[in-house]
Amino acid sequence: MSQRIYAIHENPDWWPPFAAAFEREGLPVEQWLLTGSGRIDLDRKPPKGVFWSRMSASSHTRGHDLAKEHTRAVLAWLEGHGRRVVNGRRVLELEMSKVEQHAALRAAGIDVPRTVAVVGTEELHETARQLSAPFIVKHNQGGKGLGVQRFDDHAAFDVALSDGRVEPGPDGLTLVQEYVAPAEPFVTRAEFVGGEFIYAVRVATTQGFELCPADACALPDAAPLFELRKDHEPPHLSALQRFLHQSGTEVAGIEYIQTADGRVVTYDVNTNTNYNPDVEAQAERSGPLEIARYLGRLLAP
Repeated sequence: MSQRIYAIHENPDWWPPFAAAFEREGLPVEQWLLTGSGRIDLDRKPPKGVFWSRMSASSHTRGHDLAKEHTRAVLAWLEGHGRRVVNGRRVLELEMSKVEQHAALRAAGIDVPRTVAVVGTEELHETARQLSAPFIVKHNQGGKGLGVQRFDDHAAFDVALSDGRVEPGPDGLTLVQEYVAPAEPFVTRAEFVGGEFIYAVRVATTQGFELCPADACALPDAAPLFELRKDHEPPHLSALQRFLHQSGTEVAGIEYIQTADGRVVTYDVNTNTNYNPDVEAQAERSGPLEIARYLGRLLAP
């Protein structure tokens, strides 16, 4: 097999489970680490193969402030030369912007939280008054739940705002969002590969909003946050698959909340999805293996 799979990302710490999956399937894979430094000869043809983009919205937290722009340029180059890209430019924008996610989910007929996007900080005080407490503020470009804060009253928000504890994210946008109370203290993350539902994960919310499932994110001696939701199928599965199809998203983890009053509210899309080792040990199908097999099928022709 002369062609290979190219994995585009910026965090080697998240790579080992995928390396093991590609090795198990006997597939040639090469990492392209885009950390915001380098050059692209736009007149040179890219190598032939299948390109899988899994750039992370949290790349700036690892010192890779220009990784997003770096990836945009590389994907434009690849797609301009007709290369097969999994999770291409359109999907990169979904990963980097919760405004993009909100609009695309709503267009697919999916219930999303009431949300107001604020540019800069001047209108945050007034905007917060448009929502009843409790409410959430978060970065538009986030990842791992970083920057998410819950406020149970407007006075507490005013204090945090004046103290500088509410800061816009790397793109200058802050979201003020309805707090959606789950019927039980967990959210659900549904994993998809090639538009196919693989499994669902129960994610405990008792320890806050930083919900990175990767082994590299695990804290020593912390209670496990992730467990397999056996025999659970998203109640809005067809709508989620419609969203994936409409947005061109081939690999993703989608998070939603089931409320006491019967709503199913979807609030986040992770297109650089990682997999929790405890969940993987319980699941009948492995997320990294399904990705390797999917990309291998694309490479075979």
